[in-house]
Formats: sequence, structure tokens, C-alpha cells
Amino acid sequence: MAKKAIITGINGQDGSYLAELLLDKGYKVYGIIRRSSIESTDKTRNIEHIIDKVHLSTCSLENSLAVYKLFASIQPDECYHLAATSFVSYSLEDDLSIMMNNFTATHNILLSVIEACPKCRVYFAGSSEIFGDVNVSPQNEKTSYNPRSVYGISKLSSHQLIKNYRKQYGIYACTGFTYNHESPRRGCAFVTRKITSAAASIALERASYIDLGNIDAARDWGYAPEYVRAMQLMLNAEIPKDYVIATGKLHTVRELLETAFNVVGLDYRNHIRIKKEFIRPAEEVALVGDSTEIYKDLGWKARAKFEEIIQEMVENDLRILRMEQNKA
Repeated sequence: MAKKAIITGINGQDGSYLAELLLDKGYKVYGIIRRSSIESTDKTRNIEHIIDKVHLSTCSLENSLAVYKLFASIQPDECYHLAATSFVSYSLEDDLSIMMNNFTATHNILLSVIEACPKCRVYFAGSSEIFGDVNVSPQNEKTSYNPRSVYGISKLSSHQLIKNYRKQYGIYACTGFTYNHESPRRGCAFVTRKITSAAASIALERASYIDLGNIDAARDWGYAPEYVRAMQLMLNAEIPKDYVIATGKLHTVRELLETAFNVVGLDYRNHIRIKKEFIRPAEEVALVGDSTEIYKDLGWKARAKFEEIIQEMVENDLRILRMEQNKA
């Protein structure tokens, strides 16, 4: 009998790639999205090519009864909890909604699994933001937690729930500390996609400049289709363990700019404006992950090259813009 998997946030970057992977492996895939998302073609674009192969349900993850009914009805073998308010904010007015969305949703899922389908295995999408303001580099599973944003705090709170429920109730639950991972399906609010789409727009003479903050900021950027494979491996291991999922390599925003604009034969220095409002607090020690443990246990390793990821994203943005021009 085919395994059944629930993916929260199936219409996001990771959710869509994970759905493809699980379908290829013969899973029956159930996706949870917000009602506002199912009514928007923009928000379901990532899964439009598999929309007839997955089973979609609209559900507010903050509604404990609705989540319980869904899990009780589906009786999933696996749950990949990817949905979250993902914008890393330093603004007070966002704090409550970020905490409510991220922590409450995780809590409701764990409670539903315990009560309705205790054999269901749960993957929680953690983040490098859990480590936050670090004093060691690279970071691994033993690194101390020191989140510097409410988003990071909400992720850490959820991770602690995962650990607590795993120990107290014996369920199979684990956290993947995923570092930045990109693809053509990355949202435009993220700096990678902001840069690749800007390079495409400028190359097609639809824009002239891109506004950015500190371009010497460095990140550990990986490839989303590889990272969802790590998630699936984690839920199919013998024992539940938490792992860092990262490349172990740092690249600056400046390198990202140079790579993206090289794809379209332009010099980024002629098309950039530095804006103070986009400058985030400086990091004394860079966030870069050490994935030795998951490679040793499960054989997973990041293999895609940074330059190839960015090139794919720029070329995809060029295709999108040219299609829009042809429709106009």
C-alpha cells in the first residue's frame, strides 16, 4: 500500500519540490494550504503541473480542531511541516503574528499526531536562524541556540516542542536545520530571487537598477531540490534525529550579483543602488552549516554548485519576462 504524506505549505518552494519527489516515490500526497492561496493562481503556480496528482485541503493550522480532523481523516504515515511565516523581521508589529503562526501550528500538528495517528512521522522545517547570533563557525547539531529575530525564536520554540514530544510521547519527530536554499521557485521577497529577477529585467530593458543593502553579507546558499531529499531521508531513517542541512560554503551578496549579471552579460556595478533601509544588523560570525552528521548517517551531501543555481534562476526569470512580453 502506498505511503500517505501530508505537506503543509505544499505550494511553496520546498513543498512543491517535495511533492514531486514523493510522487515519484509512489506516495499519496496531501497538501495543506490556506483558503486564500487556493483562490490565487499566483500562490499555486509552483504546483500547477501536479495539481491533479495531489490532494489539496484548505486548513488554518492555528485551528486545533480543524488540524485534528484532517489528520484523523487522512491517517498519514508522514507529515512534512514546512508552512511558516518565513519573513525574518525585526519589527515589533510582526512579532505576535509570527509567533502565533509558527509555534501554534507546530503545536497543533504534534497534538493531532499523538491523538489521531501516533505512528505518523513528523519532519519540522527548522532554520539556521535558530542559531542566530553565533560565536562559532561552522555550526552543527551541538551549536548553542541564540536566535536574534522573532522568526528564529518561533522556530526554536517549535524545535523544542519537537524534542519534548519525541521524548515524552515516543513519537517519531525531527527537525532539519535548513540553511538558505534557492531555486527558480524562490519567492521574489528573498534577496536571491530579487537579484536574479532584477538581472533579467535590466537585461530586457524593463528596469535600470536594483536597490540593496549590505552586499558583503555572506550566506550558505544551497539548492532546494537537494534539501527536500534530505527531509525525506530523515523521515525514513531508523531513528529520529535532528540534522543540519547546509552546503558548508559561504558566498557574499556581491558574488551573487556578479554571477547573476554575468549570465546576461552585464556589470552589476552599473545597476546597483545601496539603500540604508535594506541594511540588516551586522553579523560578527557568519551562519554556515556543517552537514557532516547527516552525510555520515544518511549519505546526504549538497552537490549543486552556487553558480549553476544562480544561472538557472536568472534563465528562468528571463523566460518568465519574455512570456509576459509575448502576451502583452
